[in-house]
Amino acid sequence: MLDIKFIRENPDIVKNACRVKNFPDVVDELLLTDARVRELKTITQTMTAEKNKISREIPTASDKAPLIKRSKEISDEIANDMAELASQEDKLNDLMHRVPQIPDESAPIGNDDSANIEIRRVGTPRKFDFTPRAQWDLLDMNNWWMPEKIANICGTRTYCLVGEAAELELAIETYVIQKLISRGFTFIECPSITKPQTIFNAGHFMGSDLNIMNDDVFMLTGTDRCLAGTAEIILNSLHADEILPESALPIKYAGFSPCFRREAGAAGRDTRGLVRFHQFNKVEQYIFCKPEQSDEMHELLLNNLCDIMADLELPYRVIANSTGDMGFNKVKMNDVEAWFPSESTYRELGSCSSIGTFQARRTNTRFRENGTNEVKFVATLNNTGIALPRALVPVIENHQNADGSVNIPKCLQPLMGGRTKIGGKH
Repeated sequence: MLDIKFIRENPDIVKNACRVKNFPDVVDELLLTDARVRELKTITQTMTAEKNKISREIPTASDKAPLIKRSKEISDEIANDMAELASQEDKLNDLMHRVPQIPDESAPIGNDDSANIEIRRVGTPRKFDFTPRAQWDLLDMNNWWMPEKIANICGTRTYCLVGEAAELELAIETYVIQKLISRGFTFIECPSITKPQTIFNAGHFMGSDLNIMNDDVFMLTGTDRCLAGTAEIILNSLHADEILPESALPIKYAGFSPCFRREAGAAGRDTRGLVRFHQFNKVEQYIFCKPEQSDEMHELLLNNLCDIMADLELPYRVIANSTGDMGFNKVKMNDVEAWFPSESTYRELGSCSSIGTFQARRTNTRFRENGTNEVKFVATLNNTGIALPRALVPVIENHQNADGSVNIPKCLQPLMGGRTKIGGKH
C-alpha cells in the first residue's frame, strides 16, 4: 500500500493512478475518513486529559458530586468516540488497501494489453522446411503425456508428463536454478501451503477482506491455510517485521515451488496443451533492495530471464506493459514472450515487476540506513525464472524435427545425459 502522507499531499497523482490502472477512485472518501480519524484522536486525547485532570481534583474537592458526574459524562463520550474511531480506522485501513501503486512515468498508458509496447525482439523465428507440429501432436506421437487418463483421475486443468518430456522439464528447472545461483541468488525451496494473510501481504488483491481471494485461490477447507499461486508470496514475507542492515541489501532469492491457481477468469482459454493448469512448477526471482536500487535490480531480473530465453535458443521479445495491464501493486512491468510456432505468435513466459515499497508496507519490512540510522521501507521486485510446463511448449515446438524428434538446447544436454535429441524415430 501507499504512504498515507503521500496520499494526503498528492491526491491528484493517486487519483490518476486509479484512473490509468482502471481501479475505483476512493481517494476523496479515504481523505475524508482520514480527517475524521485524526479528528477523533484529537477529541479523545483532549477528553482523556480533561478526565485525568478531574480525577486528580476529586480527592481534594469540597463538593465531589459535580466532578464525579462530569467524569462519568466524559467517560461515556470517550467510549462513544472510541467506538466510532475503531470503526473509522477499520474503514480507513480498507480504503488504504484499495489504492493502487503509482505507475512509473515510462509505463504506456492504456486500458489493457492492447496498449502494451514492444521494446525489442531477439532471435528470428525458424523457417521450417516441413510442416511443424503443434505441441499436442509432438506430445501424442512421442507418448510424452496422458491427458485423458489424468483428467479422469485428477480432473480437468491437470497434467502429467511422461518419459523424456518429464526429464526435459526437470532439466530446464535445474538449469535455471543453477544459473541463478551462479549469479548470486540464494536458492529456496518454498512451501505451497500458506496462510491467507501471506497472500494478502503480497498486494495482489484490493481491500482488507480476505474473502476477495476466494475466486482465485485454493482455500483448504477446515483449516486456516490455502495454496500459494507463486513462490513470490512466501518470499515476500520472509523478512516481515524485520529491520535489515543496509549492508545486507540487495537480497536476491531464487524460489522454487509447485504453484496452485483456480484461474476462475480463464474459462475456455488454453484448454488444450501445456499452457494453463491449476498446478504447475515455477522458479521465481525475488529481490529486496533499497528504493534507489530498484531500477538497477529491475534490469538485472529482466536480463536474467532474457539470458535464459537465449540459452534455450528461443526467439523472444520484451514488452513494456501498459498501466491497465500491469495490475494493482506494480510500478512497472515487462513481459518476456517466446515464439510459439504452432500459433505464429509470441506468448508470455515471464513478467518482470517493480513493486516499490508497496509490499514492504504490508509486511513491515525495513532497513536501517547507514550513517543516518534512519529506518526506511525496502523496495521489492520479482520476475519469473522459468514456469513449467508452459516453457516446455516453445522448446519442443521450436526445436522439433520432421520425424517428431526434438533437439535438446546445448545448455541442457549435460543435464539430459549427453543426449542431443529426444523422441521421434532415433
